[in-house]
Amino acid sequence: MNPSVKIFSGTGSQKLAEKIASRFGVPLGKVNIQKFSDGEFQPIFLESIRGDYVFLVQSTYAPTDNIMELLLMIDAAKRASAYKIIAVIPYYGYARQDRKDKPRVAIGSKLIATLLEAAGADRVITMDLHASQIQAFFDIPVDHLDSSAIFIPYIEQLKLANLTFAAPDVGSTNRVREIASYFNAEMVICDKHRKRANEIASMVVIGDVADRDIVLIDDICDTGGTLAKAAGLLKEKGARSVRALCTHPVLSGKAYENIENSVLEELIVCDTIPLKQESAKIRALSVADLFAIAIRNAYENKSITSLFIHSQLRGRDK
Repeated sequence: MNPSVKIFSGTGSQKLAEKIASRFGVPLGKVNIQKFSDGEFQPIFLESIRGDYVFLVQSTYAPTDNIMELLLMIDAAKRASAYKIIAVIPYYGYARQDRKDKPRVAIGSKLIATLLEAAGADRVITMDLHASQIQAFFDIPVDHLDSSAIFIPYIEQLKLANLTFAAPDVGSTNRVREIASYFNAEMVICDKHRKRANEIASMVVIGDVADRDIVLIDDICDTGGTLAKAAGLLKEKGARSVRALCTHPVLSGKAYENIENSVLEELIVCDTIPLKQESAKIRALSVADLFAIAIRNAYENKSITSLFIHSQLRGRDK
């Protein structure tokens, strides 16, 4: 008898998990996340998961309660004799802490990987890690999904006449280059220098943007400062229109205000993190279908490579 698939969610990704379970074709499993008066959590699975494939959906954005919830759910599933435990983490928090870039600092993304493994996760499915080398922090398989499968169809339906892609900083160059190659379009780079975290001292545009329809691509929109500054600079250099596509809408601090007051036509994000409020300029596309396919392929031992932009590019070349 083959193990059954059961999908559960922590409190941080409830709506997305419901969509994923619906697309997969199973009801979302029942788990009660008890919270005590001192702030501690205790997850209790309200149905048997003995011998089952258990997929736990939880993005680990702030607060850190979301990470703790996920770790406790993994531990509870292991102690309930689940056959396999797969952590489905649409947004992997602490990913920007991927190296020692100054003395006496932690490497947060490595620590989170260690904790997930220690808790009992057998596999991780995630999307658009801030640094792809984070996969090497794990000794278990990591399926790293690519948001290009979501964004490419959206860009295609825009039918922009003079499409040019822009990297809002040097770090996002490879991500932007892949999508630009798919469309056989040009790309430019906004090279920034920071004073400190979330504060930009200067920015310059490398490349010609005059009379171009610019699409900025990035993995995270945090305060929105980089996008707003890049969009303004691109318009100053003669861009006809500027819009942005960012996978993870962290949107902290004055992010909504920064985006609303910017020259951006729109900011398109994914629902890896729930939006905190409505905005005329911000819209979310769902990753539920993509994660449902990834879950099915993981369960059926099928390839997940077909969900990556590299496979799409190879298909176009044939």
